[in-house]
Amino acid sequence: MRKGLKLPRIAANGHRLPDPLPRGAVLTDVMKRQWKLGKSIGLGGFGEIYLASDDIKKKPGLDANYVIKVEPHANGPLFSEMHFYHRVGKPHQIEEWKRKKKLNFLGMPKFIASGSHEYRSVKYRFMVMERFGEDLQKLLDKNNKKFPLKTVYTLGKLILDILEYIHSHGYIHADVKASNLLVGYGPGRENEVYLIDFGLACRYVTNGQHKELKEDRRKAHDGTIEFTSRDAHIGAHSRRGDLEILGYNMLQWLSGHLPWEDNLKDPESVSRQKSMYLSNVSSLMKSCFPKRSPPRGIAEYFTYVAGLTFEEEPDYKHCKNILSAAIKGSGYEDDGVLIYTSSELKETARKLKRAYLS
Repeated sequence: MRKGLKLPRIAANGHRLPDPLPRGAVLTDVMKRQWKLGKSIGLGGFGEIYLASDDIKKKPGLDANYVIKVEPHANGPLFSEMHFYHRVGKPHQIEEWKRKKKLNFLGMPKFIASGSHEYRSVKYRFMVMERFGEDLQKLLDKNNKKFPLKTVYTLGKLILDILEYIHSHGYIHADVKASNLLVGYGPGRENEVYLIDFGLACRYVTNGQHKELKEDRRKAHDGTIEFTSRDAHIGAHSRRGDLEILGYNMLQWLSGHLPWEDNLKDPESVSRQKSMYLSNVSSLMKSCFPKRSPPRGIAEYFTYVAGLTFEEEPDYKHCKNILSAAIKGSGYEDDGVLIYTSSELKETARKLKRAYLS
């Protein structure tokens, strides 16, 4: 290789990534609002995420309140995601839903702006989003791939609220996982969690009718293999599939391991194992918790999900009630507070005990 010649940037999925946009570049959205790019904070499979500001007179600092997701026009995921946000992510829609459901919080990111930009003869599309904190995968990695029971079920309830909202607009997410869940950015937002990355989001209804359960090998095994649903393994997508994916996440966060995790290079085998285990939920519990009884709630949740039909609307409130009852039955307060490590949980318990005795 000649000296000074830059190697192309290759993503983990093998896709060639474009040159980074220069810090300080000004992008103009379709409404003619201008945004200034700060430093890059993330590199995905198809593009890049930058800090950004709507004040173009100065460079965005590390405390910027916005991010901009950028990818070349030749790529597809951001186009699909932008289309989804235009339909589902408008701030007034989200606020209206919160009022209707009497929710203080809903972790559905709000669409802010989008547009196109050209750099070095390459056309890019971009989307402006509010900024969030770190993802749950980083927090999991710090804690041996597990979260305390109260936190797992509190997260489950927050995610069920988001899924119900998305489903009400005729879409499914199809890729719930820790790396797609971000905590709120800044003080006072530690108990907020947002579901991001709608690149795989797709409609489960056509002309008001639920799509039929039909195998589509072109879309088989979509999503993240360890969590994807039995329906998605055959290329079908459903609301029950999103709840199943959430269940596998909660199960992993509680136990630290899923039975099929050692065989992820064989998606057909993973699919067969999921079908086998969900036809006998007690065997799934024994596999994940071989030396102890499963935590409260998780078997009941999976039994409910396994009993849903393909086109059936889930009872989200019932699922949340299962998780709330498990939190209370395990001796915790169902107060929405998220504590990610066991040491934090013990410290909180000590403080509560001291306060009670004083």
